[in-house]
Amino acid sequence: MPWWGIASSVVAPLLLVGGWTVAADLQPVPFNAVTRSISTLAAIGTPYRWVVTFAILGVGVCNIVTGVALRQAAEAGRILLIFGGVFGMLIAANPQPRHGGSLLHETFSLLGVVVMTIWPIAAARQEPGAPFGLRPAVARAAVAVNLVLLVWFTAELFNGPELGLAERTVTIDQAVWPLVVVLTVVAARFHATVPAEQEEAVRSQ
Repeated sequence: MPWWGIASSVVAPLLLVGGWTVAADLQPVPFNAVTRSISTLAAIGTPYRWVVTFAILGVGVCNIVTGVALRQAAEAGRILLIFGGVFGMLIAANPQPRHGGSLLHETFSLLGVVVMTIWPIAAARQEPGAPFGLRPAVARAAVAVNLVLLVWFTAELFNGPELGLAERTVTIDQAVWPLVVVLTVVAARFHATVPAEQEEAVRSQ
């Protein structure tokens, strides 16, 4: 796992949370993150919209880089993660208007959510001894959790009082999972390397 792939997986959730937090704090009037969506902060005409736009673009780039670096994952999962990053960048490039909706924004948001939900299963490896985050059962559990959160978010779309909270929970869940997979890959590699080094040291004595 190259260092730049590890770095991208770490930066993505930090950039996401930092972006929406800073943008909300900069608003000239109090912004309720529980009730209002992330897209509101990036809407055309919103003060400091560039902060969230930059953050979403950055997360997209990070997902692309992580997908390229995550060679231990099945190829289909890596491709989906890369496409998830591309859709994230397209979401940022097609913001919502301040009033009303945007078909492109909503389309890319839907595609991004679908891809980022299913990529863990596509990335899973059937081989014994696969890193924890790439085991089929773990991947299915990750997808199940995300689906539950998506059901909550979908319910909140119909004038729910916690739309912003639900959206942020889904988004951070999808941003954190690549990091979890990367960390388990690094841990598996470390545990495989240490016994080999110990065995080599014994032989040399």
